[in-house]
Amino acid sequence: MSDFIPHLPTLRLGRSYASLEQVEVKNHRTGETLALVSQVNGGILKRDLARLGPARAALKRFTVAQLMELSAKAGDLFINGTLPLGDRGHTQTPQQYVETLSLTSGLPHVMVRRNMTKIHYALTHMPEVLNGLSRGLDLSIIDRGFGEQFGTKLSFFPSCQALGLVMPSNSPAVNSLWLPAIALKTPVVIKPGREEPWTPYRLIQAFIAAGVPSEAFGFYPTDHDGAATILNTCGRALIFGDKSTTQQYANTPAIQIHGPGWSKFLIGDDQIENWRDYIDVIAGAISDNGGRSCINASAVVVPKYGAEIADALAQRLGPVAPTRPEDEGAKLSGFANPKMADFIDAQIDDGLKTAGAEDVTAGYRGGPRKLVFEGGTYVRPTIVRCDSFAHPLANREFLCPYASVVTCPQSEMLSKIGYTLACTAITKDPAFIADLEAYAHIERLNIGPVSTMKISWDQPHEGNMFEFLWQRRSIERAW
Repeated sequence: MSDFIPHLPTLRLGRSYASLEQVEVKNHRTGETLALVSQVNGGILKRDLARLGPARAALKRFTVAQLMELSAKAGDLFINGTLPLGDRGHTQTPQQYVETLSLTSGLPHVMVRRNMTKIHYALTHMPEVLNGLSRGLDLSIIDRGFGEQFGTKLSFFPSCQALGLVMPSNSPAVNSLWLPAIALKTPVVIKPGREEPWTPYRLIQAFIAAGVPSEAFGFYPTDHDGAATILNTCGRALIFGDKSTTQQYANTPAIQIHGPGWSKFLIGDDQIENWRDYIDVIAGAISDNGGRSCINASAVVVPKYGAEIADALAQRLGPVAPTRPEDEGAKLSGFANPKMADFIDAQIDDGLKTAGAEDVTAGYRGGPRKLVFEGGTYVRPTIVRCDSFAHPLANREFLCPYASVVTCPQSEMLSKIGYTLACTAITKDPAFIADLEAYAHIERLNIGPVSTMKISWDQPHEGNMFEFLWQRRSIERAW
């Protein structure tokens, strides 16, 4: 292949490595090769991960405060800087990053920039993030290994040599979840998503340019065997994927799972007569970021007016259609893998064969749900009204703007909704709020008309990175 095409090497804990095995990352519309990415196998990973000591030692030379300052510098470089892109002398401006990521992932430019902004905020507000994750801990205690605060002796030790990451391709902002690891003196070992090597690579280059030692970063494009090596060797790891990918690790405390969120809106009996007031916030929660986030609402649970609410949402979302990627008003993302769009479309159609559900958006979209636009494959928004949670489409989640509207008595909602990553409950009923607060299967709870997409960086909505990477121990010192 021509040297004019960027080559992203493996970064073997700071050392650039060009593998004989390389894969092409392509424009999802035209098939044009945009970059070559070196691939490594599980054997190389095992050798490298057996020598993680220098990587952790490189970060240990810094205080947490210093690493937070370097994170802020990295954030500014990530969003504003021209950074190295591979080992052939290429560089990448922020606009080139936006354009390239759009071409390989299907995300329109406006969504890529929004994701960049989220990452930038997390990096430049790391003191706020770590203060929330550590519940106000004096982080110099991490530097010393022990100290006193809150009237008690405190000591913490690292739970792992590195944080392993098996990343997805669907949404760049998920990279924000691992960013606190660097400030917490923990090296990262990253397997990037096949269609999305750009964000983790750019973040690594931003950290290095800011002054963080390159030894703290592993960038390992690899196969399933290599991914398993990362997950099982680092000591702590995050995996992203659908249920079929993540369920084998469900009972492994050292591996944090980031799969489907099944996030929901619940409207209580006391607010259901005002349902029209909430349609805009619900519609936004369903469709923001192209429907690709685990905190996108995928179900709206109401005690009555299900048909009317589904119709109102369908009127807003049904007409949404693909546009050119540079359109500032773009609301849909294309699929880098058209087979995923085929699968989603077929799954919805198959579910509709069961009585008790209706695709309400069909009457407003004026065409098929799945379509090809200027070479890209898209799935348009779909709102399905379900008579009950017994229907197979009532509690589903897809990588597109999809939501069911399910009729369910308030008294039965919490027994029916199951695991819910982000739940917005529109109610002022103290008894219902108390029940929601006591329900153990909601990770993030919003009371009132708050989008499920709204997150607070000082409150974890998917696991606590500080508690994941550092463990408290009892300590007594005679001197």
